[in-house]
Amino acid sequence: MPISEPLPGPLPPHPLPKRQIRAAHDESTVTVYQAYRPEIGLPAARDGRFPPVWKRDRMTWIKPSFLWMMYRCGWGLKEGQEVVLAVDVRREGFEWALRHAELSHYVRGFHPDRATWQRDLKRAPARVQWDPERDLHLRPLPHRSLQLGLAGEASRRYADAWTVAIRDVTPLAHEVHALVRAGRLAEAERLLPAERPYPVPPGLLDRLDPAGSAAAAGTPVPAP
Repeated sequence: MPISEPLPGPLPPHPLPKRQIRAAHDESTVTVYQAYRPEIGLPAARDGRFPPVWKRDRMTWIKPSFLWMMYRCGWGLKEGQEVVLAVDVRREGFEWALRHAELSHYVRGFHPDRATWQRDLKRAPARVQWDPERDLHLRPLPHRSLQLGLAGEASRRYADAWTVAIRDVTPLAHEVHALVRAGRLAEAERLLPAERPYPVPPGLLDRLDPAGSAAAAGTPVPAP
């Protein structure tokens, strides 16, 4: 009787692309996060739209990563960021912003020259930066998360045309934080929003990712 071979163990996890949009999304919307002081955050969640005090002529940054938002707002404990909002945005609006965005920093060899990049950035209604994703302890990870800054036309469209729903997720932030502090990481992990790769249309990130179309296709990309 032949000796049976041991079953192979699980394959090591495939490394995530250096830059990739990961978000909670469905067929029509994508969820992004912001944090505000109560005078803005509470009426926004109550009414499902940003109140008049929300400045539509200022740049606002939206973040598809829940944990990056927790890093930015300190689990909703930082002053002026006590109310954490999950904003459901129309996918066509989200993609419009990406299509009209510029990278927030100059990359030699990727942009034609610094003057061209500065000119294009000044004209763009949106800008993109890629910051290290965070783990449950808010430590930086090797892969990066999208931050999307909206100004001018993009900011107004975001507030008045793209936003479908606004939810107050501050209690969720506090609950996950409490579990992390208690060392109950598996429970904390189960409460996190289900973020998965966003189906980026071909070419949409070519001007926003120095690695080009490889990142858009979801393949591993070496660091620049």
